[in-house]
Amino acid sequence: MAASIIQLLPDHVANQIAAGEVVQRPASVVKELLENAVDAKSSDIKLIVKEAGKTLVQVIDNGLGMNTTDARLCFERHATSKIRKAEDLFDLHTKGFRGEALASIAAIAHVELKTKQDQEELGTHIVIEGSKLVTQDVAVLPKGTSFAVKNLFFNIPARRNFLKSETVEFRHVMDEFQRVAMAHPSISFTLIHNGSELYNLPSSNYRQRIVNIFGGKTNEKLVPVSEETELITISGFVGKPEFAKKSRGEQFFFVNDRYIKSAYLHHAIMSAYDGLLKEGNQPSYFLYLQVPPHTIDINIHPTKTEIKFDDEHSLYAILRSAVKHSLGQFNVAPVLDFERDANLDTPYEYKNREADFPTIQVDSNFNPFATEKSSSKPLSSFGSYKKETTTASWESLYVGLKQDTQEIESFSFESEEVTSKLFDDDVIETKTTSTYQIHKKYIVSAIKSGMLVIDQGRAHQRVLYEQFLTNITVQKASSQQLLFPLELYFSSDEMILLKELQSSLENTGFVFDAFNADSIQVSGLPIGMAESEVSIVLEELIGNLQNEIPESSFSQSDSIAKSMAKSMAVKTGTYLTEKEQENLVNSLFACKEPNVSPFQKPTFITLTVEDLDKKFAI
Repeated sequence: MAASIIQLLPDHVANQIAAGEVVQRPASVVKELLENAVDAKSSDIKLIVKEAGKTLVQVIDNGLGMNTTDARLCFERHATSKIRKAEDLFDLHTKGFRGEALASIAAIAHVELKTKQDQEELGTHIVIEGSKLVTQDVAVLPKGTSFAVKNLFFNIPARRNFLKSETVEFRHVMDEFQRVAMAHPSISFTLIHNGSELYNLPSSNYRQRIVNIFGGKTNEKLVPVSEETELITISGFVGKPEFAKKSRGEQFFFVNDRYIKSAYLHHAIMSAYDGLLKEGNQPSYFLYLQVPPHTIDINIHPTKTEIKFDDEHSLYAILRSAVKHSLGQFNVAPVLDFERDANLDTPYEYKNREADFPTIQVDSNFNPFATEKSSSKPLSSFGSYKKETTTASWESLYVGLKQDTQEIESFSFESEEVTSKLFDDDVIETKTTSTYQIHKKYIVSAIKSGMLVIDQGRAHQRVLYEQFLTNITVQKASSQQLLFPLELYFSSDEMILLKELQSSLENTGFVFDAFNADSIQVSGLPIGMAESEVSIVLEELIGNLQNEIPESSFSQSDSIAKSMAKSMAVKTGTYLTEKEQENLVNSLFACKEPNVSPFQKPTFITLTVEDLDKKFAI
């Protein structure tokens, strides 16, 4: 009999494999620990993070705590207090329920647990490293639980190498923190990163919690949404269309206090905004949906951020209708007004009256060929329209007209002669137009072998990109000072990103007077940037960099240069004067790489005379 080739995996290996599903990055640990703290009925939760969670993720709560047995048992696989039988999976009222998270985390990190129940005098202190119990002692502790997860992926270096930069990883940590904090406004939350307190959110209501997280200016952007049906109860807020952004940052769905992603429900929101948004803009929304637990399946995704609804089509229609109604109710969207104005009513009492015919008045004394008598003669009702001058000799009206015309013509001719003296006559005679603009999109320039067709937008992007990159690298940018400083408002995570980019932005020509908690003051701009473009450029820059912030400073500088060049370049449909066309062409061919835009697309094409001859040879 051949030897068996299928073997049972050891527990510690199975836990490491499970960890790959549950723990993808430090933010995954943050999510699991925060949700456990919420399930423990805590009223105050503190998150402490070092080096974006790679070194430390610690969650301290004042919840129920655990006894000694539970403290040890919680690290076993499929050990949970949330479910007892399989049917419970479809009637969930808690966050964590599968009992894999703590076992998976303990398999790939150093975990320290301190916990005590309210009625107990002493608590339990446990240290586990890579699934192995190191110590278990009794200790004097406050009520609640403290989980400290240190040195994540210490025993799987390959996974650790796959982690992004600290900036990227911390953005994911912030996202998870914000999602849990927004779902539970009655709980106070604190976030401390590398020793500095970033958030201190007191117990409040939903609106205050949103404003506390995303900044004071968020309040004026919110429109409340409320709808209650048998299938679903909807509450929360949507953003006014005028505050829509290019990025999809502030978009949140919560189903039964659990953050979820749903492209289908997102489409319902977008259809409610139909006709209210500029193309490419995204509205913000913070919507809390309550549905019966048995109508959803949460267990279809390892991170539980995607769920399945029983009746998606009805939810789509209800959500779309609720948002549309709110936008109309608060005069954000145009709606039919059924409160009629009495002044606009049709006067039906006039229907039996006959029409009044207009009266015609004729001045019987008027004679156009009669000589005007004394001015003292009383005027008739039409007297004011009589000619004051003599009309007997009508030819006299046209006397001198030809002479006047000649004088005007000679005057304009003389003025042209005078102005032409300002320029060199030789230049005027030999001047030929070297560039032409077609459809306000392309610039055509003649060359010896044929002609160039240049895309004005891409060409300008290349010129600006190399200018900005040089300024950032050499750190010798010029600025135009503003008469009055601009104050721009951003959310907390956007402010963190702007602080990191401050030196690079200053090297492009920005001058910042102050960096506040949720706003910045700008007193100087890069040359060529309009004051109205500042907020657009910074928002697009933040949006581009939020998606994937580069690791090296050069890559970051490159992204800033690209983003600003894209925002500030002339767009299709912009008319360029002859001088501007020539200047753009000359600047393009003074670049190091004139052939392509910063986004690797061709800036021009060449049409030779032979190419043109072939077209006519048909």
